Amino acid sequence: MKNISNKRVELMAPLKNYKSLSAVLGKADAVYFGVESFNMRMYSDNFRLDDLNNIVKTCHNNNIYTYLTTNIVIYENEFPLLDKVLDKAVEAEIDAVIIHDIGAIHLAKEKGLNFHISTQANISNSQTALFYESLGAQRLILARELLLEQIREIKNKVNRAEIECFVHGAQCTSISGRCYFSAEICQSQDYSANRGKCIQPCRRKWKVYDEQDNEFIYDGVFFINAKDLCMIEHIPKLIEAQIDAFKIEGRMRDPIYIEETTSCYREAIDAYYDNTFSQEKVKDWLNRLNKVYNRGFSTGFYFGLPKGSEIQRDFDGNISNYRKIEIGKVLNYFPEKKAAKILLTSGKLKLKDEIFIIGTHTDTYLKQEVKSIQIKQKQNLTETPSVLSKKERITIGLTVDKPVKTNDKIFKLEQL
Repeated sequence: MKNISNKRVELMAPLKNYKSLSAVLGKADAVYFGVESFNMRMYSDNFRLDDLNNIVKTCHNNNIYTYLTTNIVIYENEFPLLDKVLDKAVEAEIDAVIIHDIGAIHLAKEKGLNFHISTQANISNSQTALFYESLGAQRLILARELLLEQIREIKNKVNRAEIECFVHGAQCTSISGRCYFSAEICQSQDYSANRGKCIQPCRRKWKVYDEQDNEFIYDGVFFINAKDLCMIEHIPKLIEAQIDAFKIEGRMRDPIYIEETTSCYREAIDAYYDNTFSQEKVKDWLNRLNKVYNRGFSTGFYFGLPKGSEIQRDFDGNISNYRKIEIGKVLNYFPEKKAAKILLTSGKLKLKDEIFIIGTHTDTYLKQEVKSIQIKQKQNLTETPSVLSKKERITIGLTVDKPVKTNDKIFKLEQL
């Protein structure tokens, strides 16, 4: 079991796949992720059970804690498989499992696993917190519906358990994620949010008709489409409330999102402890967070009951005015030169541009500043010609900071 002394608040990043793991190395203190079974993001890539040893080893070699999500509702016939998953977690020396089912807690305790109580348990008061603490929980992930003052009060009343709270990412219109809307719409428990297979009907337009007054209350409106949580400007208040761990939501997001959000919150936390936290930095972090996927930003329940303004009524998805645009692919990598030969299929590149090299069928993820451009024998170029059609494709040589693979794709974030 890993043992790292870290008195600062812990920053926890979501993992979707190996690409997102590459994206958070050196930025996150901890990661949380799921395997094929028993997690709340079954539509994410997720890791195979056989990946656990390698994931944990990679993270521990980079001083990162590992938490395995096993926090769905568990049915009677599933305990043999859960037993297998938890045995694998023991073998891999996972730092903790995230659970809330009492039977799963009992099984984890039998195996000597550290466990954190999921937000699914809806811990909303100190008595519930103390109950789970008495069961042996090392950490309590509190209900999302709490005021900051209530969180501070619970923290002051627990004896030894750590307190974890979400600071960024998607929020759903439900009680700590416990919702049967998806299952009802699909008329099947196979699509229950409590089983990790929510189809997100709350993100759609709906018509609500009041039969008593014979009128539509909502007529084709995204009236339960909650904005994303964003607490970047309030990091000092959260740290001073003695919250032990900050969690970023996003196990369905691509590695660009995961890296940018983790980077911003890493910088914000470090700035607090370095006494350099400022409104100028907050403005920069918000600008960067606005460039990646978001539904608009809200402070959730931290400072009071969310108002109607914290519902995104106009759009059902990403409102960022930036999009990830594919501009080419890797043709070859030359390790001795630390350079890649790429085929530019659209747009143009210039020095200091930020590009992303992402594998389609590989685990490559690399955010790279363009430091050099070579076309044939022409070196020290400052930019490429514009590529407007497939007929105008050009081959370019670029230096790269890490190895890449043939057919890895090249992307840029471009403003709409």
